[in-house]
This record gives sequence, C-alpha cells and structure tokens, in this order.
Amino acid sequence: MCGIVGAIANRNVSPVLLEGLRRLEYRGYDSAGMAILMDGELKRIRKTGKVNELGLALDESALIGQLGIAHTRWATHGAPAENNAHPHISNNQVAIVHNGIIENFEELKAQQIENGFSFSSDTDTEVIAHQIVFYLDQDLSLFESVQKTVNDIKGAYALGVIDKNDPEKLIAARHGSPLVIGIGEKENFIASDVQALLKETQKFIFLENGDIAEISREAIHVYDQTGSKTERKITTSKLSAEAAEKGGYPHFMLKEIYEQPQAISDTLEGRLINGKVAEQILGPQAKEILDKTKMIQIVACGTSYHAGLIAKFWFEELAGIPCYVDVASEFRYRKHVVQAGTLFVTISQSGETADTLAALQQAKREDYIGTLAICNVPESSLVRESDLVLMTHAGPEIGVASTKAFTTQLVALLLIVITAGRRHGMHDELEKILVEQLMNLPARINKVLQLDSTIKKLAKHYGDKNHSLFLGRGIHHPVALEGALKLKEISYIHAEAYPAGELKHGPIALVDDKIPVIAVAPNDELLEKLKSNLEEVRARGGVLHVFADISSGFVSEPDTIVIEVDAPDNAVAPIIFTIPLQILAYHVAILKNTDVDQPRNLAKSVTVE
Repeated sequence: MCGIVGAIANRNVSPVLLEGLRRLEYRGYDSAGMAILMDGELKRIRKTGKVNELGLALDESALIGQLGIAHTRWATHGAPAENNAHPHISNNQVAIVHNGIIENFEELKAQQIENGFSFSSDTDTEVIAHQIVFYLDQDLSLFESVQKTVNDIKGAYALGVIDKNDPEKLIAARHGSPLVIGIGEKENFIASDVQALLKETQKFIFLENGDIAEISREAIHVYDQTGSKTERKITTSKLSAEAAEKGGYPHFMLKEIYEQPQAISDTLEGRLINGKVAEQILGPQAKEILDKTKMIQIVACGTSYHAGLIAKFWFEELAGIPCYVDVASEFRYRKHVVQAGTLFVTISQSGETADTLAALQQAKREDYIGTLAICNVPESSLVRESDLVLMTHAGPEIGVASTKAFTTQLVALLLIVITAGRRHGMHDELEKILVEQLMNLPARINKVLQLDSTIKKLAKHYGDKNHSLFLGRGIHHPVALEGALKLKEISYIHAEAYPAGELKHGPIALVDDKIPVIAVAPNDELLEKLKSNLEEVRARGGVLHVFADISSGFVSEPDTIVIEVDAPDNAVAPIIFTIPLQILAYHVAILKNTDVDQPRNLAKSVTVE
C-alpha cells in the first residue's frame, strides 16, 4: 500500500526521490520521509501529511547525497505520526523503507528489547531495521544481514535498505509486495511502481517473490529465495511520464472519467476482426483451456468485484456458462468445492492486490483447469503468475476511485464471455451483435459525458446530505453497488445499494425526504417492476434521482429528478450507466470540498491484507 523509492547515482538523488514520491502518492499519503547518506552520515526528514509537506521541509533543510531512500505511507501499524513515518533508522547506521505487514513483529520486538534495542515508533517496520543491525554487529555484510533478516520475518514486505558504512550499495528485497528496479546509465533505482521512475528510465527489472537485489551504480545482482544468483528479465516500459500527469484537468479522477472512450477503444484495438473476437488475445493456451471450460469462478476486490458481478449475468445469459463471484479476502479463507472444468478468473487494476494474489496462489493448488487474469499492469504479479491474461490497456489510473479501469475491465470481460460462449452455443449472429455494441461503445460514452453540467446541478442537492440509497435491478444492481461505492469513497456520504426488489425487506425503513434515492433505470424487461419499486419510495415521501434510459418513460416531478441517459437495452448498457454515477460522485465530492484523488483512509493499490 505504501510507496517506496530509492536511488544510487553519481548525482544528488534527493530531487529524484521527491519526484518519485509525488508519483506514488496515490499509494499512501498519511506521511512521507526521506533518508540520504550525506557527508558520511544518514540524514533524515519525515513529515505527516502529503508529500508536499516533505517537499516544503526539504526546501528549508536540503538533503544532498548520491544514495538515498524515500517513502510515502498508508498507515497499518501505528497511527499517522512523524515518529511512525519512514524511513526508520537503527543505531544511526541503517535506514530502511518498507511496504507490507510483518506478522511476527511482536515476537521479534520482544527479542530485540532483550538485546538492548530501543524503539521510537509503533510500527512493525522498526524491527526490520534493528534485525539488520543485529546481524551487521556479527560482522556480516549488508547483503548478508538483509538476507538473514528476511528469513526471520513472516509476512509481506518490499524493502529498500541503506547502510552508512556501505555507501556503494542499495539493497532491495521483495515478498508479497511489489518492487521494481529501474536501470539507468551508471545509476540505478528502486520503486514500488514504474510510474515513480518514468522520468529517469524506461528499463525495469521486476523482482519476484523472495528476491533480494544488491544494487550499485554499475551493477545489479539478484538472488532468488534459495540464495542462488539469478537473472531477471529487463523490460522496457511503454508508459510515458506524461501519461501520469493531469493534462489540464483539475483532478486525475475527472481526467480519467473523460479518458474512458479512448481507453475502451484501446482495450478493443486489435481484438475485433471481421465482426468476431480474436481468440488469440488470451494467449497461446487459450484454445486448450477454453475448450475445457464448463464453469467460471471470478475472484476480485472492491470495484473489480462489481465488474465480476456484472460479468456473471453475461456469462450465464449470453454464453450459457455458470459463473460464481467471490470477494478475494473471503474466498481465500474458506474451503471450496471445485467443479470439473472450472476456469479461475481474477480481476485487478494493479495486479498487486494482496488478497487477489493470495486467492490465485490458493487456486493454483486446487483443481481448476487454468487461471485467467484481467489486469491493467502488464508487469504485475497477477499477470506473471496466470496462465491466460487479458490486458485492459486503460493506461495509468492515478485517482483512488477507479473509473476507466472499471469500464475497461467490463469490456475485457465481455470479450471473454464471447470467446467462451462459442463453445456453449453462442451463434455467430449474437457475437456479431455484441461486437457491434462494443465498437459503438466509445461514441455512446462520449454522448453520456455531455451530461456533465446537468449532473453537476443535480449534485447541489447533496450539499447537506449524509446518507443516500442506490437501487438497481438485475444486471444493474452491481451498477448501483459501484455508484454507491464511488459516492462514499470520495464524498464521504454514507451510501448503500440494494436490489430494488428488496426495498420491502428492510431498506424502505430508511426512506424519508432527507435521503436521496438514486435509481438506475434501463428500458429492459424489469422496467415496470422497477417503476413499482420507485412508487413505493415516493409514497413514503422519498426523493428520487433517476438515471433513466430516454425511452423508459420517466418524467421529472417535484419529488423526482430524471437524468436521461441514451443507453439502449443491450449488453453494454451497464457500462454506459456507470458513467453518470461516476460524474455524480465527482461533483458531490467537489461540493463537499473533499480530496477527490486522495480520499482519507484510502490508497489506490491494496498490497497488504
């Protein structure tokens, strides 16, 4: 969840580290810090709050040196406070930055206190620094000390380590949490994400679980979990530094909402040929695995889970394939009955979501016929560890509240539904219709984006509201779930979503004129039932905000505001109806004066359990 940057060079690395932290701030923004080897001593500055606070402190008291590490934190152990901010230093000798959770830190801490170490923080991280010093005091090298230490700790970690007595080395270690090495000219870097280093290099090594790397200005030596020296592939990233900029928009979220037509076009590019989906988009094993597929098991978290819920309708209605959807954090802690011919599908924007990765590892030990990942980051752990992969090509998504990642995930899932459906009776004509709907989708979303000013006016009704209720039926219930999630994430308004048919089973007790009820109303076979549900709301004094298809017959009244959406009753309608709910959440957050891109208590990539 936290962001790590490190550098060893023949120039002052402080500006590189600070810029890297700015680009990683989506990973955590409770506090930030930097440690530099300066004139033979470790110098450190830490500040609570965002990276900008650290930048101001560095303006007043510069850190200058050629070896350093930096960190932006999302608190796990210990409250957001300066003493809990990273880097942590032991014995004025070793500085470390850490992303992850050390599960046995209390046991190690007790041992270290007996050995004379003192603690200045409430974090689990400080035990790592002390353990490294413990081994250094036994005349081991820095690399050997880190190697011994990672054998002592249990849990997830990505580490950057420097030692004032070894100014030519930067040590990196990874287990569970992502870490990459950036390769420069007579300088090298580490980071949690390639985005941190795109201004410095396009060449990266992605460390595998259990790897430890010894990095100097001239060389990189990687050792695997057995301690054996190994070679890791050097990858040239296709991302640009400019892709992670706001591009004139006030917030990343708004930029990413408006990027959706292009992002979806990029997801479809090269994958539709003569009105059909090209099967090879899933990789060389696709035919063999899909020929055996009789059932789908989807596992994901958060917004990606909602994408899976929508896909369940598609798999079962369009392809005739049974589909089950689980939250990853629950799936991994229960026993499973794996039906013959089940394909295991994971969905993750980052490809580093800890619970989803753990579920994938569990699935690989069970009787699934294969694993398929839908992801936005080609170099991620999820991609590397799955049999089949379908990249969403959404581009960097910086805003914590997912927008274009979600809609491109849905597009990717529908492509998979089509390829799998061919084996279960989906006829060519249906495939042609679905492909045409996908090809027209970017233009339809562009049309929906023109509702921005109308939805902005609607948002004014939420200025004094603290609660809301979202309703949808059928495949649009997950759309309502996603709309509620977006609103609560960035505006801090309590939002719940229910199947509209469940109103009388509890939620209707909440209805009054102070709680807006947001409904998703496509012109489908459930429209009349939905209208009956909404009449129940009106009868009890409720205020309705209805996002309705233009042909649905809804009209605005004193207690009902209708936003007309051009979304024909077809497979892609859930994608189209998602867009206005994203826009609503954005404008309500602006009205509430919250931090749209970096909402409190949240981080973009959940890389810890």
